[in-house]
Amino acid sequence: MGGATPAVARQAATVLLLRDSRSGLEVYLLRRVRGMPFAGGMTAYPGGGVDVRDADADLSWTGPDPAQWAASFHCDERLARELVCAAVRETFEESGVLLASPTDGSPLDAASPEWEADRLALMARERSLSEVFATHEVTLRADLLRPWAHWITPEAEPRRYDTKFFAAAVPAGQEPRDVSGEADEAAWVRVVDALAENKQGTRMMLPPTLVTLTDLVGHATVADVLEAAPKQPLTPVVPRLLVRDGAEYVEMPDGSLVKTPIRLGPGGAR
Repeated sequence: MGGATPAVARQAATVLLLRDSRSGLEVYLLRRVRGMPFAGGMTAYPGGGVDVRDADADLSWTGPDPAQWAASFHCDERLARELVCAAVRETFEESGVLLASPTDGSPLDAASPEWEADRLALMARERSLSEVFATHEVTLRADLLRPWAHWITPEAEPRRYDTKFFAAAVPAGQEPRDVSGEADEAAWVRVVDALAENKQGTRMMLPPTLVTLTDLVGHATVADVLEAAPKQPLTPVVPRLLVRDGAEYVEMPDGSLVKTPIRLGPGGAR
C-alpha cells in the first residue's frame, strides 16, 4: 500500500530583493530560461540550493547571528548559517547585488572587475563565499535580510526543494545587473504590475512566487516590509497537487486552490 517514497527536498534560499520607487514598491524578478530542468519560463526571485561550504564559520558576519535565524526558521544553527550565506551568495551570483559591506566602512563596488571575477568563480564553485569575503575584507550583512516564508515542493514532484524565502533591501549604492546565466529576462517590476501581468497570463509564476509576492501587497515601502517580516508565518507550506477538469492545482493549507502554470506532477513539465 502507499505510493513511492517522496524525494528528499534539497535545502534552498531565495531572496525578494526590494527597492522603493515613486510609483510604488518594486521587486527584482528573473524569468528562468525556458527548457531548464526546473521551472523553465517561470518568473522567480534570485536564489538556489545550499552549497556545503555555505556553513563556513570563518566568514565575517554582521547582524542577527545564526542562532537567531535558527529560531526564526526552526532549524539548527548550522543550517541557519548555510541558508543565510546561500541567500547572500545566490543573490550576488544572479543579480550582482552583494549583501555585504567592507569591514573598514569604505564604499563597496560589487561591479568592479575584481568582484566580477569572483562572482563568476562563485558560480563555478571554484571559490567559497568565505574565501571571497576574506579576500575583499567584507562582512556579510545579515541585518539587511528578513525571514519571509518557508515552502517545500509537493511530495509528488521528483525534484524537490525546502526553500526559505528572505526579504532584503538593496544596499545603498548598488544596482542589480542582468548577469544570471539561468535567466533570459531580469528587471525591477512594481509588485502590483507583476501580479496584474500574472493575472493576464503574460507573467507565469509557480505558486510560492505568486503567494509570497501577494504578501507584499499593502506594504508601501521597503521599510514597511522589513518591519512586517517578523509577523510573517514561517510554518512550512507543503502544498498537495490536485487535478480538476484537466488543470493542475496546488492545495494550500487553508484548503484554497492555486492553479499551476505548468504540470508539476509525474509526467509534467520539468
